[in-house]
Amino acid sequence: MATTALILLLVLSSSPAVVAWKDSGLSVGFYRELCPKAEKVVRRVVTKAFKKEPGTPGDIIRLFFHDCFVRGCDASVLLESTPGNTAERDSKPNNPSLDGFEVISDAKEILEKLCPQTVSCADILALSARDGAFLASGLDYAIPTGRRDGLVSKADEVLPSVPHPDFHHDQLIGNFTAKGFTAEELVTLSGAHSIGTSHCSSFTDRLYKYYNDGAYGTDPAMPAAYAERLKKKCPPETAAHNDTTMVQLDDVTPFVMDNQYYKNLLAGTVAFDSDMALMDDPETAALVELYAREPSDYWTERFAAAMVKISKMDVLTGSEGEIRLNCSKVN
Repeated sequence: MATTALILLLVLSSSPAVVAWKDSGLSVGFYRELCPKAEKVVRRVVTKAFKKEPGTPGDIIRLFFHDCFVRGCDASVLLESTPGNTAERDSKPNNPSLDGFEVISDAKEILEKLCPQTVSCADILALSARDGAFLASGLDYAIPTGRRDGLVSKADEVLPSVPHPDFHHDQLIGNFTAKGFTAEELVTLSGAHSIGTSHCSSFTDRLYKYYNDGAYGTDPAMPAAYAERLKKKCPPETAAHNDTTMVQLDDVTPFVMDNQYYKNLLAGTVAFDSDMALMDDPETAALVELYAREPSDYWTERFAAAMVKISKMDVLTGSEGEIRLNCSKVN
């Protein structure tokens, strides 16, 4: 990978994005005695999926993010809907855009044979996101484990909890602040858009329905050549009737997690309103410029710290929740 591999140990005291493990009840190496091969199994499964589909890291990181921002990191996003209850994974923000479920299921199946009812689905998802980042960037870091799996998953809790691709700056700040994140961490985590894909419907309003000077058209902030490329992939009829077309969020280095996202932002070649919104405030715009200017490692170190912080959001530990036998259903 282009980025030099990094190892983040238990605490990066120089970064405000990391809080002490004891605050969350988690610990690095939680399975060292309980299931010694757990982390190796997860990495092996994620690596196999990555070799088959290079977009896997982006899928899993997004899956992890959408899990943790709703009810905390409890694997509630993995639960399937049941009669009388529509689960998170079938909510409009998640279906059909979320992917990577089968990677978590594959790892769980192996671990259940190796260490029955020991390794939680929530931990498998957190470890898989870390391993996805490693495969896409060379970035490696310690992730605390010991999470338990949640028992509840409700579709109507997703929309108020996750940021939307059409959010403006103040909405983004409000969403992340409510979850305990700073403006710096917002900009840092947005860099995950260096990899991954989007359905056309998430940004076609910028192509065809942007209101400006009394008329609807293309967002003037979007460079004409970039807008034309997107329009070829997402013509009006596709945007209106077909939500299966996928577009790379970064078409320069689409499968490498690096600081190209920030360079794209400075050039205006990003699809989401919520990405361009980072340029609407001097504080966040300055951070975009900093990450674009410095080597990728400067950003990835901070990204790792922010990912660890996400992984400790409202976790269940001890006797809370359960260890699911199957990640898609409660015991």
